[in-house]
Amino acid sequence: MAEIIQRHGTWAFDGTTVRITPGLHRSVPLFRQTYGEIAVPLEAVAGIVYEPERRRGRLRMRLREGADPLLQATGGRLPEAADPYRLTVDTDRSGVAGYLAEEIRHALLLDQVPDEPTEAYLLPGPPVPVSVRSSDGTVSFDGAQVRIDWADTSDRVKRATGPRMIDVDDVVRVEWLPNSGLDDGFLRFVTRETVSSKLPAEKDPHALDLWGNVSRDLLTALVATAVTARLPHPSARAQPGSGDEAERGGRGTDRRRRLTASVPPPADHHDVLLRRLRELGELHRDGVLTDEEFARTKAVVLRGF
Repeated sequence: MAEIIQRHGTWAFDGTTVRITPGLHRSVPLFRQTYGEIAVPLEAVAGIVYEPERRRGRLRMRLREGADPLLQATGGRLPEAADPYRLTVDTDRSGVAGYLAEEIRHALLLDQVPDEPTEAYLLPGPPVPVSVRSSDGTVSFDGAQVRIDWADTSDRVKRATGPRMIDVDDVVRVEWLPNSGLDDGFLRFVTRETVSSKLPAEKDPHALDLWGNVSRDLLTALVATAVTARLPHPSARAQPGSGDEAERGGRGTDRRRRLTASVPPPADHHDVLLRRLRELGELHRDGVLTDEEFARTKAVVLRGF
């Protein structure tokens, strides 16, 4: 076991998995605290490097393209402090960081892990249901459907349309850009009907305009990742003969039955199931989910276990 513990997080490698746990220090970004521990299988790793600097060094892990729905959804746009695959290392721990990096590189060579893109997601993304309150409204995802409830400060056109319900089977792709504090961001669910839409995010009823609290708005990447994990993998879309029409034709009820099974659950099924049911109950009590939506989503979660 190779392990390094820093105030921003802990990285531990047991020969098959790199476990990345966010630290408890107040300087750890809200996004990392909320996303929680990430278990990275060795076959998802493309490389790792330790970069020593005069005051502090950095561990940087590179994953294979297509291995992680988080990286797919955010497209490299996560701020460095919120990136789980970066770790700031104190100078006096540089030897431990170098040892950890060397152990992972050695294991990659022994297992002959390729550096080429993957054909399926090797990480599950965040569990569902997941709900985030942003500057433009609250967005929730139960594994089958996205729901957007607009805030009082949302554009009147959006508020006039009422809550937006989007079936995951209708989503073509998810587009996400963080709110930097200087420039607005957005979370957009592109569907078959809106794929040609040119509406700006502030008026698009399929998009959240992110303009408020930067840390809070960054949490919308959780929903973006959860939805992305349940869309066809990029490699499937890139294969010859797998055009949009063929892809859509293969979704239907078969994909609906596989929604919860498409992403492997963590090892401790019982604890995860209880946590998801508890989160689902909270969404129901808060009025995010109606009675009918609560019952349907609960059935989906139970079937997934």
